[in-house]
Amino acid sequence: MKYAILIISLCLGQAALGFGVQGKMATGKTGVQNKRPAVMDKVGIEEHLGEKINLDLPFTDELGQKVKLSKYFDKKPVFLMMIYYECPTLCSLHLNELMKAFKQFEWTIGKEFELVAVSIDPDEGPRVASKKLDAYVADYGRPESRDGWHFLTGSEESIQELAGQVGFKYAWDPVQQQWAHSAAVYIITPKGEISYYHYGLQIEQKVLRLSLVEAGDNKIGTILDRAVLFCLQYDPNKKGYSFYVFNLMRLG
Repeated sequence: MKYAILIISLCLGQAALGFGVQGKMATGKTGVQNKRPAVMDKVGIEEHLGEKINLDLPFTDELGQKVKLSKYFDKKPVFLMMIYYECPTLCSLHLNELMKAFKQFEWTIGKEFELVAVSIDPDEGPRVASKKLDAYVADYGRPESRDGWHFLTGSEESIQELAGQVGFKYAWDPVQQQWAHSAAVYIITPKGEISYYHYGLQIEQKVLRLSLVEAGDNKIGTILDRAVLFCLQYDPNKKGYSFYVFNLMRLG
């Protein structure tokens, strides 16, 4: 088990350094080498601690209502995610791991903090957002928290502006026919300032609480974990290589 953890750590370290993981295993009988896809040059996280996001950006909530981000910013910190609801790989895994943390967390979504998810896919709408939200609220097991969950969709313009402000770099991969992106969560102060970045799939309870406390006081935190997981899949039929989080999970 120690060796598996060590190997995973090394892999994550490579990912955090910009995906310097060109494959050396053959993709099949042809002996073609696996290589990092060019689309990954457009993927990553650029930290903008202390900078303010545009709270006037328009989106559509899970009920189909037009809203501005400012609707979710008042006196509570905001747990912000940029994902997409029909993601076949990393997003669901990320949400599932976060759900485990939320279930154990003493604070309740909607009471001490707001949860806002924004789809990076401009083709997604409130129907898929609502379905995803309902599933996670039910799994959370705290029905009183429902008003604290917000799954948004929006125009490409709004999505790109918000992504740029939080430093979330993503790109459409025409080969895999899915969005290439990384796993990160942003803790935003009630004033709309970026206070903390949580990287990877799991969040420790103490770190989560501290980041929300600091954001609630409009303080800017620090970065403790820079390991970033990327979402993109290897397709042997296309003889293409990319870093895929499930490979690490299998190894573990």
